[in-house]
Amino acid sequence: MVARPEGVTVLRPRPDISLLLHRRSALVAVALLVLLAATMLTAACVGQTFVPPGEVWRTLRGEAGPYDLVVNELRVPRIVTGALVGAALGPAGALVQTVTRNPLASPDVIGVGHGAAAATVLALATGVVRSPGAMPLVSVAGGLGAAALVYLLAWRRGMQPNRFVLTGVGIGVALSAVVQLYVTDSELEAAEQIKLWLTGSLNGRGWEQAGPLAVVLMLSLPALVWASRAVRPLGLDTDTAAALGVRVDRVRLGLTVLGVVLAATATGAAGPIGFVALTSPQLARRLTRTPHLPLLTSALTGAVVLVTADLAARTLLPPLEIPVGALTALVGGPYLLWLLGRRTAAH
Repeated sequence: MVARPEGVTVLRPRPDISLLLHRRSALVAVALLVLLAATMLTAACVGQTFVPPGEVWRTLRGEAGPYDLVVNELRVPRIVTGALVGAALGPAGALVQTVTRNPLASPDVIGVGHGAAAATVLALATGVVRSPGAMPLVSVAGGLGAAALVYLLAWRRGMQPNRFVLTGVGIGVALSAVVQLYVTDSELEAAEQIKLWLTGSLNGRGWEQAGPLAVVLMLSLPALVWASRAVRPLGLDTDTAAALGVRVDRVRLGLTVLGVVLAATATGAAGPIGFVALTSPQLARRLTRTPHLPLLTSALTGAVVLVTADLAARTLLPPLEIPVGALTALVGGPYLLWLLGRRTAAH
C-alpha cells in the first residue's frame, strides 16, 4: 500500500491492479453509515406509539411481542423503502449534475421526474396497471421516454449541457400540464389517489415497493462502479477529456441513462420527492471535499436525508402526517435559492 499526498492512498491487492482510496471519503462514508443506522433505529422507535430499542431488536429477530405489528408491518418496511429511495436519488442527482456541469440540475429539473410522474399518473387514471409492484416499471418507462426526448431535442452535433437543461425544463413543464389534465378529468376516487401519489409520500409504502427498488440498485452496482471512474475526466473541459481518449458523448449518455433509471425507479416507489437528488450530491461533495461528485457518499447522504425527513414528517405535527415530499420541498426551496445566489455572486 503506497500513500499519496492530498489524502489519497493507492491499494494494490495484486501487482497488476491498483485502486485509489480517498481517505476522507472513506471516513465520511463510515460516519454516514453509522448515522443512517442510528436514524433508522430512531425512526423505528418513535411515533404515536414509542417502542423501546430493545423491543425493536427483539421484534426484528422474530421474537413474538406486543410491537410486532407496529415494527414489522408499519415502520420497518417504510423506513427501508425511504432509505432505498434516498440511496437511489442521491447518485441519480450526482450523475445528472456531472453530465450537465450544473449543481442546480437534477432529475426533477431536466424532466425525468415529470416523465415518470406522467407515466404513473396515466397508469393510475386509466387503471392499466393496478399492482403496486409494477409501478416502478411504469415510472422507469416514463422517465426513460422523457429523457430520450430531451436528449434528442437537445442534440446539435453533440450534447451541450446548457441546452440539455433548458430542453429538460421545457419538457418538464409540458408533462406537468399533462399530469394536471389527467387529474382534472379523472373520476373523484382516481383523482384523489393521483393527488396523494403526486405529493410524494412514504405512508403505506412497504416491501412491494422496496423489493423492486432494491433489485434495481443491486443490478446497477456494476454500472455505478464504472460511473464512479467515468465521472472523473468529465470534470475537465470537453476538449481535454477527448484528448485523453474519453468518448465524451458516449460517457455522458451512459451516465444519463443510469441516473434516469435510478431516479425513475425511486419515483415509482414513493412518488415525486423533490430536492433530495438536488441537495444530496452537493452535501456529499462538501463533506468529502473531492473535486468530483462522489456517488457512494451521495447515496448514503440521500438515504440519511430522506429517512430523517420522513421521521420529521411523521412526528412534527401529531397526529397529522406531512407528506415527505412537501417537507423536502419546504427545506429544499430555500437551499436552491441560496445555491442560485451563490453561483450568481461567483460570476
